[in-house]
Amino acid sequence: MPTLIWFRQDLRISDHAALWHASQNGSCLALAILSPKQWQLHDDAPIKLDFYLRQLRQLQQQLQRYNIPLIVKIVPVWQDIPYALLQLCKHFQVQHVHANVELGVHELQRDKHCQDQLAQANIQLELYQDRTLFPVGSIRNQSGQPYQVFTPFKKNCYERLNQQLPACYPNIAIQTPLQLELSEQEQNIPELHELGYSAISPEQQQLWPVGELHTQQQLDNFIKSALAGYKQQRDFPAQAGTSQLSTYLNIGILSIRQCVQALFRPQQGQFLLTDQGQQTWLDELLWREFYQHILFDYPQVSKHLPFQPKTQQLQWRDDPEGLNAWQQGQTGIPIVDAGMRQLLATGWMHNRVRMICAMFLTKNLLIDWRKGEQWFMQHLIDGDLAANNGGWQWSASTGTDAAPYFRIFNPISQSEKFDPNGDYIRRWVPELRSLDDKTIHEPYAKGYKAGLGYPKAIVDLKSSRVRAIEAFKALD
Repeated sequence: MPTLIWFRQDLRISDHAALWHASQNGSCLALAILSPKQWQLHDDAPIKLDFYLRQLRQLQQQLQRYNIPLIVKIVPVWQDIPYALLQLCKHFQVQHVHANVELGVHELQRDKHCQDQLAQANIQLELYQDRTLFPVGSIRNQSGQPYQVFTPFKKNCYERLNQQLPACYPNIAIQTPLQLELSEQEQNIPELHELGYSAISPEQQQLWPVGELHTQQQLDNFIKSALAGYKQQRDFPAQAGTSQLSTYLNIGILSIRQCVQALFRPQQGQFLLTDQGQQTWLDELLWREFYQHILFDYPQVSKHLPFQPKTQQLQWRDDPEGLNAWQQGQTGIPIVDAGMRQLLATGWMHNRVRMICAMFLTKNLLIDWRKGEQWFMQHLIDGDLAANNGGWQWSASTGTDAAPYFRIFNPISQSEKFDPNGDYIRRWVPELRSLDDKTIHEPYAKGYKAGLGYPKAIVDLKSSRVRAIEAFKALD
């Protein structure tokens, strides 16, 4: 009787908790379930789903080398998965199912229903914590409560890392081939358009190659070539100063343990921080960790609710025209428009610019952060519920470690500081390419210039800042 390994947001062979445990119990049969209607309910971006399907094909080929067949099932919504999983287990005489934990409220409910349904047939679904460095629920303050602020959470993580870096799982062995009769339909991985989505252009696909080998090379290149200057360069969107590994971490082509092991490889796996670039990237990985733990410990953030309950009473503005201008990169604020156009064109946006765009929407336009969160999820190739929600709530001053409501980024100042020559703006807002390095940040500041074909700012930054501060003060 084979053991079933259920792949979800963890499409890799190496350092895979559930796969390794499954492989210790005899021959494995692999499963991937595609749920296109559920994806729509969760606002998953088509470019992310295309990336997922492309990697799933790579995984299928990798598994074949280990004699592990992959069954692909389409179950449109998650509520139907427990029954479908039970029928599959009965058909292939599976007694044990292994999978890695997913932390959203709906994901946890789905898995609980699966466990209950399978248990009635004496089939076990065993779940492993694989997405974080430390098990969710394990990092607590001295009162035994989860952390609500990043800095003490990070300090706790440092102490644990100093004791021992989380180790990667060993490679699995090639198994004896299973004698199974699988239909063509059970082995076919559909194209995105076959699941009701528009196809992604080859140009966009080429921006994001798949495969574990490519991902490991990208990680190694970042550690060797960019890590030393990471602290200085990561905030400048015109430079290639970030790792761009979030896309690969998100669907699990890369594990968080592999990142930390690579980070400390020059120190022979010892927790020794030797330069600022190393520490800064580690802190960014721990921000990701923090938001994953928040998602688990405070499930209201999975339910469109603010982390800080009092901000639920905030009077957001209903401004469809302003929202649309922001979505399409037509606000008249060049750095904001550059970021929003980069998102539409590539499925990705530089992290500094994400913060600028998010704060402009929530503070200067005073539009509900949930509308921005949804738009990002609908377009980001690395859209992760925990990180996206955490970032939006930080910017909107409704979340953990929230920027104080009176600290509102001035997008012009941010642009002048982090894109001083206007290179990023010129790339994504070609209407402004002819302007000099100073004027490009605020093209209409010294009188109207005809013929640019670029909109005037849709909001006055000074008066809108005052408006936002007054809205937040009303909560006190």
